Amino acid sequence: MGTNSKIEWTEATWNPVAGCSIISPGCTNCYAMRMAERLEAMGQPKYMALTRRSGGRAKWNGKVRLDSASLAIPSTWKKGRTIFVNSMSDLFHEEVPLAFIQQVFGVMRDCPQHTFQVLTKRSERVAELSSSLDWSPNIWMGVSVENADYTFRIDDLRRTDALVKFLSLEPLVGDLGQLRLQGIDWAIAGGESGPGARFMDPEWVRSIRDQCVAGSVAFHFKQWGGVNKKKSGRTLDGRTWDELPERAVA
Repeated sequence: MGTNSKIEWTEATWNPVAGCSIISPGCTNCYAMRMAERLEAMGQPKYMALTRRSGGRAKWNGKVRLDSASLAIPSTWKKGRTIFVNSMSDLFHEEVPLAFIQQVFGVMRDCPQHTFQVLTKRSERVAELSSSLDWSPNIWMGVSVENADYTFRIDDLRRTDALVKFLSLEPLVGDLGQLRLQGIDWAIAGGESGPGARFMDPEWVRSIRDQCVAGSVAFHFKQWGGVNKKKSGRTLDGRTWDELPERAVA
């Protein structure tokens, strides 16, 4: 839980679910696995036994823990914030019951002072469950796409009833090619950071930016990444890109 998030495109994090499992290449160096292991070492019960050691590092073991006690937290924040939902998990993980997802959506609906950013790699499940969820205007729905093999997630996102739909194109580990951006409001792009960070070609980012500009999709460039992301910065061709969805700022 963080009330002052260091993530460039949000203000706070809220984690009613902890734990996850690896499903695609974007998960390989997930910071949340390292963080969960660290929190377990600090004695936090919520993160106990959610990772295993493999290859000298922490990896998700597939266990997921629901944290019903955390559901009340957003209502205690009276001043409106932009909140990243489940930075330490995936709300649409197959082990999270629909009833619990509906509870989370109820909390978000009942806290209109906040904007909630929900992000998933399990796009098929969010598309499947969309009609069973109460989509209020303050719930933004996004999917992660790390290379061209996973652009199908964008089509799944379009099938949802979210008012604001966004893409997290990070960690960008391959060229995405020509994207279908119809119905997409916002795209975040960025390189991988931390131990074992993989290469990101600047041309991959420029292609995404140019497609967003041509398609009137708000574009945010998070970082170049690398082992020292602060040193590499987040300037793209002489400027920073911090655009927000038009429907969110109108």
